[in-house]
Amino acid sequence: MSKVALITGASSGIGEATARRLAADGWHVVAGARREDRLAELAASADGIEVHRLDVTDRAAVAEFVDRAVRDHGEIDAFVANAGVMPLSRLDAGLVEEWDRMIDVNIRGLLHGIAAALPHFTRQRRGHFVTVASIGAHQVTPTAAVYCGTKYAAWAITEGLRLECEPSIRVTTVSPGVVASELADTISVPETREFMRIYRKDSIEPKAIGDAIAYALDQPADVDVSEMIVRPARQR
Repeated sequence: MSKVALITGASSGIGEATARRLAADGWHVVAGARREDRLAELAASADGIEVHRLDVTDRAAVAEFVDRAVRDHGEIDAFVANAGVMPLSRLDAGLVEEWDRMIDVNIRGLLHGIAAALPHFTRQRRGHFVTVASIGAHQVTPTAAVYCGTKYAAWAITEGLRLECEPSIRVTTVSPGVVASELADTISVPETREFMRIYRKDSIEPKAIGDAIAYALDQPADVDVSEMIVRPARQR
């Protein structure tokens, strides 16, 4: 029987790459995201992937996403909290609604996933949480203060989860550097878009992060890969 992995933000980028890698490794993947058309394309192009529309800011929807997987498959083996947004801007731009969106998706979305999956992992006495944080959890760049704050929060929450969980429940934080993705497409300030275009000129493909997640999940039960930073060799 295949192991079951749930992945949020799976319609593109790191989430999509992780879904494809785990499915290729024989996992049954339950992929969630808001863009149903992209999810349908993903499911049609790879075996072993089922898809469901999911908005991680909706706590009840996240709970149902997890509970349905348990009902359908009996148990779940991994939860990959990948959903994230990055509408960067300077603080003096005052784009409070964009700040709120980052807080809602990057922090509350992660907490909703933990709240939904942890009771099942505790009951099973096993499971593996993976949080996709960011190099922004470790360093701050201009225009990224709020984004980096949310990713530091994601790192801290996940590390706290690791310390609180029994050893049978493993916890991993993966912090990507610059990855080719659609994240920067949400930036609304032209000057910031140009800054990030230059900053992101050296990037790696999402597959590199999917491979890192697969590595962490593939370790023996007594090995916990607690944290990884995966970035382009040229990124400093």
